[in-house]
Amino acid sequence: MPSGQGAGTNPIHNKKPKKKPVEEDDETDKAYKLKQAADKKANDELRKKAAGQKGPLASGGIKKSGKK
Repeated sequence: MPSGQGAGTNPIHNKKPKKKPVEEDDETDKAYKLKQAADKKANDELRKKAAGQKGPLASGGIKKSGKK
């Protein structure tokens, strides 16, 4: 039997994954996250408002004449 099989003693496979250190956010990261949250909230509100409307979003546009 090759070494390390069956007994679970192979040190390569018994290593625990290393924990990554928790990085502190600096002020620019915090500001960016706050801006993203505010933008998402605004977009959600606009979607809810647009979902409640019926008909075309704009009343203008190309108008057809009565002639053929």
